[in-house]
Amino acid sequence: MNNEFVPVTKIDVFRGRKIRKTMHKNEWCFSVVDVCEALTDSLDAGAYWRKLKQRLQEEGSEVVTFCHGLKLPAPDGKMRETDCADTEGMFRIIQSIPSPKAEPFKRWLARVGYERVQEIEDPEIATKRTRALYKAKGYSDDWIEKRMRGIAIREELTDEWKKHGVEKDREYEILAAEISKAAFGITPSQYKKLKGLKHQNLRDHMTDLELIFSMLGEASTTQITKVEHPSGFGENKAVSRRAEMWQESPARNWSRKPAVKW
Repeated sequence: MNNEFVPVTKIDVFRGRKIRKTMHKNEWCFSVVDVCEALTDSLDAGAYWRKLKQRLQEEGSEVVTFCHGLKLPAPDGKMRETDCADTEGMFRIIQSIPSPKAEPFKRWLARVGYERVQEIEDPEIATKRTRALYKAKGYSDDWIEKRMRGIAIREELTDEWKKHGVEKDREYEILAAEISKAAFGITPSQYKKLKGLKHQNLRDHMTDLELIFSMLGEASTTQITKVEHPSGFGENKAVSRRAEMWQESPARNWSRKPAVKW
């Protein structure tokens, strides 16, 4: 069991290939299947990794012990468990993959790992990088400011949930869905479908007003939680359903407008 809300996941790109990664024990862990695909150009990277993993196990290699089953966004948009390894483990796995791309990938991996060390030592670096990424994608400064504020509010809320007995990932998802239903009348998964999204981040495809409504719903839930101190999933769920201001909120009407895509 880990105490994260929706696991922190990102996508990096190596020579045009997407490499999914997720935070585990303050370290980035990378999708082994994605790395296999990037290094081998295999049409079925999943099968390639299964065969390699079986061979390593038969040989008594300890490489596979560096893998963790962690949840990453799948092509269908759902979070699915997949083999992942941290920087050290990935270096070991790469040794077993014959590829001319291995050395360039190692250098890339070392840089990505170093960036994470910098972010741990100075969280402001991560914030600046995120802002720069959104700016490069063409988002306005006003939108970026709201998005960054929303991230901070979400983190404060999940911290409060942890303090008040919410433990499982699925519980966090349900609580978030309750807030979304109170604010917009629909769950996040329904909202993504409305906008025509699959694995993309829903917040990254919200308008300024949608971000504001989301922030207000989560901020109000945070304040109620701090005051009333609900204990466990059941009581926190009841709090998430409240936020009286949202029950007849105009935010619900926004969710029913044509899907917005950036």
